[in-house]
Amino acid sequence: MSGDGQNLVTEDVTVVEGDVATISCRVKNSDDSVIQLLNPNRQTIYFRDFRPLKDSRFQLVNFSNSELRVSLTNVSISDEGRYFCQLYTDPPQEIYTTITVLVPPRNLVIDIQKEIAVEGEEIELNCTAMASRPATTIRWFKGNKELTGKSEVEQWSDMYTVTSQLLLKVGREDDGVPVICLVDHPAVKDLQTQRYLEVMYKPQVRVSQNYPVQGLTREGEPLELTCAAFGKPQPTDMRWLRVDDEMPQHVVVSGSNLLISNLNKTDNGTYRCEASNAVGKSHADYMLFVYDTTATTEPAVHGFTQLPNSAEELDYGDLSDSRAGEEGAIRSVDHAVVGGVVAVVVFAMLCLLIILGRYFARHKGTYFTHEAKGADDAADADTAIINAEGGQNNSEEKKEYFI
Repeated sequence: MSGDGQNLVTEDVTVVEGDVATISCRVKNSDDSVIQLLNPNRQTIYFRDFRPLKDSRFQLVNFSNSELRVSLTNVSISDEGRYFCQLYTDPPQEIYTTITVLVPPRNLVIDIQKEIAVEGEEIELNCTAMASRPATTIRWFKGNKELTGKSEVEQWSDMYTVTSQLLLKVGREDDGVPVICLVDHPAVKDLQTQRYLEVMYKPQVRVSQNYPVQGLTREGEPLELTCAAFGKPQPTDMRWLRVDDEMPQHVVVSGSNLLISNLNKTDNGTYRCEASNAVGKSHADYMLFVYDTTATTEPAVHGFTQLPNSAEELDYGDLSDSRAGEEGAIRSVDHAVVGGVVAVVVFAMLCLLIILGRYFARHKGTYFTHEAKGADDAADADTAIINAEGGQNNSEEKKEYFI
């Protein structure tokens, strides 16, 4: 508001196109002076409670010595501008109020460069908010996550058209996720539009062991595997093969199932299920190790894992229930057992050698003393003592001579 009159009061008005604007001209200290309201072209809208302007959109809301309040319905852009309140005093007083008209976007559209994308591609999306006033702000969301776009503003007369560009690299996890274009504008709340992403991706392959259920694969027993593949489009080609070797003749493949009715150790190896669609090919491996019929316990390391086709596939988390790495685990267990047995045998042999060495060191043969000589021919013990050299009789024969 503006003017030199100290006795007049009014406020600026902001209104959305099509709504109602209310203009109030108030007198702080009424002295019964005449109040009138004029439009931007200086045409009198109301003089006191009389309306000389032939525009039925203007209606008197309140009239008194201290206020003239007028409403304007169905406001349009052409109604925007300065409206004057006048008070006929000496000298006359005047003050103006400004009507500002807000225009919400007339249309909000998302355009996708490619309706169907392939995983790993970068696609371009454009959201356009047309004919708004003032220029709108566009925000992007993928699901609940806000993204950053690049906006351009074009002005047409008193209107603004805003286009925001979003570059988005899509993966298989984006398939079916909504991309939302949301508008921030003072004339409108919760104005948004969305498009659902459609992303094609190569198969995800998963191998599961139906029989034996998490048990040992023993000689003579059956093995049944099932391969499941999911992709977009749905895989149409699925096959089983044996890695680095021919498939045994007794293996029966029926669609996604592989059956070995009578396992033997020649079946050991890696069995691969491959699936493909229009996007690409993927596989999952199952490592088979056939145990002896006497095997009763699980190996130290036993489980299922996935062997990815490449490092790129690790990003997409292809998981499988395939038994992998089991053969290597069994070999490591066998090596540990053999090493332990060898260590025990070597230790036992060392202990035996030490004992024998000590025994032979103390007993190197049979020795006879001089006293025992002749005892072998004696008929009894007394005779043996008499005949033995070194006995009492012989002791007397021992003499020493000195010359």
